[in-house]
Amino acid sequence: MIRKFIRRVLRLDPSAEQRVIPKESHGIGRESISNGSRKVCEVLQERGFAAYVVGGAVRDLLLGLRPKDFDVATDADPEDVHKIFRRSRLIGRRFKLVHVLFGEETVEVSTFRARVASETDEHGRVLRDNIYGTLEDDAIRRDFTINALYYDPTRETILDYHDGMRDLRKKSVRIVGDARARYREDPIRMLRAVRFAAKAGFEIEERTRKPIRGLAHLLENVPPSRVYEEMQKLLLSGHAAVALARLRAEGLHHGLLPLLDVIFEQPMGERFVQLALEETDNRIRAGKGVSPAFLFAALLWHEVLAAWKKAQREGLKPIPALFKAMDAVLDIQTDKLAIPRRFTAVMKEIWALQPRFEQRSSRRPFALLAQERFRAGYDFLVLRAASGEVSAELAQWWERFQRAGENERPSMLLAPQPGEGKRRRRRRRGRKGPVLPPDAAPA
Repeated sequence: MIRKFIRRVLRLDPSAEQRVIPKESHGIGRESISNGSRKVCEVLQERGFAAYVVGGAVRDLLLGLRPKDFDVATDADPEDVHKIFRRSRLIGRRFKLVHVLFGEETVEVSTFRARVASETDEHGRVLRDNIYGTLEDDAIRRDFTINALYYDPTRETILDYHDGMRDLRKKSVRIVGDARARYREDPIRMLRAVRFAAKAGFEIEERTRKPIRGLAHLLENVPPSRVYEEMQKLLLSGHAAVALARLRAEGLHHGLLPLLDVIFEQPMGERFVQLALEETDNRIRAGKGVSPAFLFAALLWHEVLAAWKKAQREGLKPIPALFKAMDAVLDIQTDKLAIPRRFTAVMKEIWALQPRFEQRSSRRPFALLAQERFRAGYDFLVLRAASGEVSAELAQWWERFQRAGENERPSMLLAPQPGEGKRRRRRRRGRKGPVLPPDAAPA
């Protein structure tokens, strides 16, 4: 009776009982699981605890993708897990977790959560959640049905409480429980719905999608560090172009990249951002490395460009105006996205190099070529040229200059442009000698 009441309150499917799916039906063998996560499950089960690989790893394996990491859920308390595994550490206050280390692999182990969080704010957002429950309780607390799948590597079975397997087949992102309540618990779930849909080519189920636009403002209550972490996952998913379009369609970009609408209203700005996202997606799909700093620099460049022009109209010289513009744009962003300093420093270096590419006379190109961030700055210039912001000839000249030999490069230099004259050398002060009267002669 109580169970039926809870299901009615949470708007869960009354028939969504535990379904045990054998290997013959899902096709995932224990060899598909990472060594670390398999070892964690085996050791915990040997000690009498329940333990399952859970969440995104199971979802990705069923989709034929290689998971980036494998998480484990168990009924063992965090302190018990920490004692069992010598190379482990307890982390988190809001959600207490254990990281178990196996060489280069880190397995995140969580304890089954209770049905109700221990502490929420006035908006319903979960602030603390360290009350533990059963496996069924934990399944109810999962965000989407496709993430509420539990894989037992010992028996090679999957436990499915909310028809997650059916939703995978239907290519549907469906939230567990009442969408409005679940988004209030954790507004990041709205971003996650978009990311999952973009990554797998799924559609967001109507009941799951409908409240998003009206609740988008709740993201303002989320710590910037969490928003940045989710945005980075979204932008580096290999499907960033689709994901960003979906963010806009659902009204979720406001407050994340606050001036993004302005970018997309400018044809050149939209083309530039689209090229940057597509290039990032292509590199990720090809297994190549990407730089979050470069991508964020691209996303915010046209805001810097607009602020740069404004500062020059106010009377600042070009270079001081550029640095003022960079600081202004980053100040706006760091209020919403906690972009790490190591990234903002690189972003500023990439931006600061752009006017230097216009200088192709004297020793300036040689000095620029020796800059640590030259390659990132040049790649950024190529994007600008591809979008039509600067001439293609400029990017082509720098491509040839890089490839040219030491003897050929001097012949490629252009004549100095107005304002590019030689710098005045400051006269070095000599040592002062004794002051002599006007009519005196030195000895």
